[in-house]
Amino acid sequence: MTTAQYPRSPKEEVNGLCFLGRLIDKVKMRNAGQIQDYNYLTAGFDKYLLDKLDIKAEDFEKRVLEGGSEEDFANWVRANGKALTKEEKAEWNNMVLTFGPKAPMAQQAFDRNKAALAEKRGVSVEDLSHHTTWFTLIEDDEDRM
Repeated sequence: MTTAQYPRSPKEEVNGLCFLGRLIDKVKMRNAGQIQDYNYLTAGFDKYLLDKLDIKAEDFEKRVLEGGSEEDFANWVRANGKALTKEEKAEWNNMVLTFGPKAPMAQQAFDRNKAALAEKRGVSVEDLSHHTTWFTLIEDDEDRM
């Protein structure tokens, strides 16, 4: 029996930022062949965070693959990315923690993911009506709820 492997919770903060630790995990896991079907660096929250930090995806990936500790990665982000104030970090964290689909195409993607999760769980989509943000959908899909 194989156990699914997931990057860490998007809620966990590194360097005061939600999702940064997950992004580090995704780089490591994808390059180790442990995950393939995740948005990766150029889409979704990966892209939003890298854009917010003004860091190129290929530079971030290269640095993570060089290895090091969480502190090493946080220091590299601080040295190579846009310096964010505590307020900007809090704004980012609040945005991603509460972010739900806004545009019709995003809503369709969200609904498809919710339907797939309902099927995976053997429940109706209505049973998942409490999922209104991408993070709650991710957390449930990765068995953290």
